[in-house]
Amino acid sequence: MAGTTDAATEVDVRALRKTFGTGADANEVLRGIDLSVAAGQVVCVIGPSGSGKSTLLRCVNLLEEPTSGQVFVGGTEVTDPDVDIDAVRRRIGMVFQHFNLFPHLTVTGNLTLPQRRVLGRGRARAAAVAAENLARVGLADKADAYPAQLSGGQQQRVAIARALAMGPEVMLFDEPTSALDPELVGDVLAVMRSLADDGMTMIVVTHEMGFAREVADRVVFMDGGRIVEEGTPHDVLTTPREERTRAFLARVAAPVPAPPVPDGDGR
Repeated sequence: MAGTTDAATEVDVRALRKTFGTGADANEVLRGIDLSVAAGQVVCVIGPSGSGKSTLLRCVNLLEEPTSGQVFVGGTEVTDPDVDIDAVRRRIGMVFQHFNLFPHLTVTGNLTLPQRRVLGRGRARAAAVAAENLARVGLADKADAYPAQLSGGQQQRVAIARALAMGPEVMLFDEPTSALDPELVGDVLAVMRSLADDGMTMIVVTHEMGFAREVADRVVFMDGGRIVEEGTPHDVLTTPREERTRAFLARVAAPVPAPPVPDGDGR
């Protein structure tokens, strides 16, 4: 029988484990994750590469099937073998590192296709929702452009608009700015800030510590497939309890050495 969860809890992860491979080649990526996210809350997940952050997100909407444990979204157990996973996924928007836009479709086409295929919306309704969400991310003037005509930051904002057009209750962001040039990051983060201000429930895997500090209700630090520490942004980012958290933050904050200045003759 499927479990239940508190109605005020939008995402509830219980004793989640995920192992890739078997036998001597087995790699346990998640080692008993417990995480609850209240409706309207923003949780930023930070940690070193390979700590299981992205796998956690992919298990929430079953892009990866957990080895064991339970995941609830909006009170529905998505890990229940009998669940209508397509219905659950309609409530979850996900934005990846890479934009995954169809290059042969316009921006509007990229936003309307999933609405028509998955939600069964007619062309006119899908186009209206697309226009509304393009305006929401500041790209109303790019409706007829093709992805190749857009910057990386604009493409990522289109990907966010595409997810929003499906009417999700939860948004999952997997390092949404990591593939962008530094000067393009700000516009994407501004859109995410506005979603947080609008009360969207969000789980954000990020390396943008400034965003986590300003926007998150809670910060979760993961390492080795476990949650090492979690708390308010001030608690985790400014006064962390765990030595592993302190070591990670010190490394992230360490300035990158400047390249040597060439001699006058260019050597």
